[in-house]
Amino acid sequence: MDSFKSHLNKFITVTDEEYTSIVSFFEVMDVKKKQNLVLEGEVCRTMYFVVKGCLRKFFINEKGVEQTTEFAIENWWITDTFSYERQIQTNFSIQAVEPSSVLVIDLERQEELLQKHPVMERYFRMIYQRAYAAAERRIRYLYEMSREELYMHFSTLYPWFIQRIPQYLIASFLNLTPEYLSEIRAKLRS
Repeated sequence: MDSFKSHLNKFITVTDEEYTSIVSFFEVMDVKKKQNLVLEGEVCRTMYFVVKGCLRKFFINEKGVEQTTEFAIENWWITDTFSYERQIQTNFSIQAVEPSSVLVIDLERQEELLQKHPVMERYFRMIYQRAYAAAERRIRYLYEMSREELYMHFSTLYPWFIQRIPQYLIASFLNLTPEYLSEIRAKLRS
């Protein structure tokens, strides 16, 4: 839990007493590798903060293939914001890529948290701004870069993902087939 406090303190300042109160609004959940936290068609009722491990968000495309849209590692958040904010069915699933420990908060508890600790409004605003900016950049990269450039950019920006996340999931995230990603990697090695 100390990692969550350190994370918060990068954006806002909270005392030990405030932190104890803030963290009491969350539940701790341990999840197994490949365990689903949310399934497509359900209402995404919670947000997840990754204390340890890795989660991913994905959907099944028209060909029946899983398309990963987002990863979350330590100190990152993940949810289906549209479903969470509106409390409607999600078009995504959220699953653990590796054994993970997460902090979980639902919309009602989040509202109570924000009422009791207004400084958390600033924190969540900053988190959402960063997430939105990252999504904007990713969309641009998808339009402008070749698949090979996209992989090079991703592997340069996030080298730890290449070591940590299975290749088929990286391919899914980059909208490549695993075979094509293998070809790109082999080409880059030679």
